[in-house]
Amino acid sequence: FDSSLLPSVSTDSVRLVRGSSLCSGRLEVRSNQSRSWSSVCEGHLDLHGAQVVCRELGCGAPGLLQGARYGAAEAPVVQTFTCEGHESALLDCGSSGSQICSSGTAVDLTCADPDDVRLVGGASRCSGTVQIKHHGEWKDVGYNYYSDPWTLKAADVICHRLDCGSAVSVRESRVSFRRWSINPYCLLSTSTLTDCVKTDPRTGGTTLSLTCSDSVRLVHGSSRCSGRLEVRSDQSWSSVCEEDLDLNDTQVVCRELGCGAPGLLQGGLYGEGEAPVWTSELQCEGNESAVLDCRRSSSAGKTCSPRTAAGLTCSDPGDVRLVGQPSRCAGALEMQHQGQWRPVGDAYKDWDLKSGSAVCQHLDCGSAVSVNTTYESPYRDVWRVSVPCVKLKSGLMGCVELYDPINLSSDVNVVCSDLLPQPNISLSDGVFEVYQQGFRVLVFSDFTITCSVQPQYPGGSFQLISDTEKPLNLTLPAVNHSAHFLLSAMGHAHRGNYTCVYHVDIYNRSFSSSQSPALYLTVGDSVTNLNHLGGADRPGSAHI
Repeated sequence: FDSSLLPSVSTDSVRLVRGSSLCSGRLEVRSNQSRSWSSVCEGHLDLHGAQVVCRELGCGAPGLLQGARYGAAEAPVVQTFTCEGHESALLDCGSSGSQICSSGTAVDLTCADPDDVRLVGGASRCSGTVQIKHHGEWKDVGYNYYSDPWTLKAADVICHRLDCGSAVSVRESRVSFRRWSINPYCLLSTSTLTDCVKTDPRTGGTTLSLTCSDSVRLVHGSSRCSGRLEVRSDQSWSSVCEEDLDLNDTQVVCRELGCGAPGLLQGGLYGEGEAPVWTSELQCEGNESAVLDCRRSSSAGKTCSPRTAAGLTCSDPGDVRLVGQPSRCAGALEMQHQGQWRPVGDAYKDWDLKSGSAVCQHLDCGSAVSVNTTYESPYRDVWRVSVPCVKLKSGLMGCVELYDPINLSSDVNVVCSDLLPQPNISLSDGVFEVYQQGFRVLVFSDFTITCSVQPQYPGGSFQLISDTEKPLNLTLPAVNHSAHFLLSAMGHAHRGNYTCVYHVDIYNRSFSSSQSPALYLTVGDSVTNLNHLGGADRPGSAHI
């Protein structure tokens, strides 16, 4: 998951930043008179002050208090705080005036994670039924997919709070009669868990069960299946050097995270990070279910070369497509989830251009130009997707609501800007030979440039553009998905690059393709390796 998208713990006056968990990081303070954040020098805050900060942030007792291991502070350092330990806020403590602190010694504070959420009954502390402590009482969290649908992105917040890895699965669990209810959307927008808790109004029902990865996570990626690799060992998270991973290792990582096969492995792809480097080298066979099941060799004192902290991209376990139209960049939205392709239903009528653009970008089809919901299909099982989650750019597959599919007749129809395929360009009629990256055409001969496109939509037109001495900008109607531009008397003015663009009006809009690859032509007084094609007139052609 991308930890930068998760809420950081903060109040109006204090916050912890760049931490490896919710309640750790560099301490920054904002006074009532200033709107800017300032770091605090090590030595300007003692244990009593740390107790006040942790309490103000809703975290547990203070643990580690030292000079910032996250690097030198960039903000100016403010006053020394003198606390007695019972204050409710750091700014209630006594303080001295502003001071300057030597570089690299800003306070790094680690508080215990708040004892307000836990997973019980699972194989490890990172799996089991979710329980919340609210108003001093521990209760199971209810699973209500109609009013509070969960996604893996929302579940990641719970995993992060427990200092586990990424969310792997969310499912219904045992029946319980004493439950709290959580709004998953609320979790994505606040650092205070209790703000999202309410009493479950149902007298009985199933509970929420969650599995997080125990020992591995991907951070700062574009989806839950990509990012910089970190491994948890001895209660802390560490980056891994690219050179220490092979295909077997990455297969185990992707499997543990519930993702598909490993793809790209590249150092520095998702940043270098500030976590220490893992001092072991993985030696996986590829069939293990978790990274910590693999054999390891020690590499004590190891550091990674610059830009070699391993960044890994696993394939998403599902897929996305648009169907029912000639172009793959337009149609009704379908998603593959849990091994099954189903339409995406618009139960909340909240799909718009921003969420539609996430679909188009996923398909490499540009941005959405049209998104609408139709109700012409028969009732059938559909997947439901959390649109607020999609708008966080957290990856489409992490936003499928985790519940049994519901029965709807709605379709989400998306039209993307890059609707048309790239056209082709070729030299047909004329006397010419291959020359470097293009063709040499016999001087004074006539020749034909053909523009064509993969058949999708009827009609349209082709535009021929050149960067020659006298630039061309010609348009012909498309006939059988092509047009033929006949040019007379090849001369030096014809030397240059030629490209085609296809235009067509559909869906009440005008669409233009990208430019074709460039066709380079030069002129020759003689042509040795001749290609001589006949110049019969044909439909869709014109003499220039």
